[in-house]
Amino acid sequence: MRKQLKSSGFTIVELLIVIVVIGILAGLVVTTFTGIQQKGRNTERQTDIKAIHGQVEAYYAQNGRYPTLANLNDATWRGTNMKGLDAEALKDPKGTSGTIAATAAANVYSYAVFASDGTTACDNSTNDCAVYTMTATYEGSGTFAKSNLN
Repeated sequence: MRKQLKSSGFTIVELLIVIVVIGILAGLVVTTFTGIQQKGRNTERQTDIKAIHGQVEAYYAQNGRYPTLANLNDATWRGTNMKGLDAEALKDPKGTSGTIAATAAANVYSYAVFASDGTTACDNSTNDCAVYTMTATYEGSGTFAKSNLN
């Protein structure tokens, strides 16, 4: 009598199919997770710009003019005039600096402030700051901006 050997296990083809399927699923998970993180950072950018916008408008309501860019970047001035503003709100989630720039760029918030004509520089001593736009550049594409309410 002849004994038949029955092998138990997977063939190389079955193993390769399982490995390919797991690889595809892992790729999808990584791509989805990256997109979710990106959306989260963009939402944080919106929240930061709205917080700064609220503090700048409160300053305007009390003083009749908007702060200069130098004022916003001065921690001592902010501590005196914008007590409710968290310093972390000035820092882009992927940025390394808590300094606001004059023009929009990736990984940094911008604050463009001008006199009432919208083009002349202001310093709040000879020309009061009357209009501004705060901008955050999104990851991927696009921007989020808030302008003066007046």
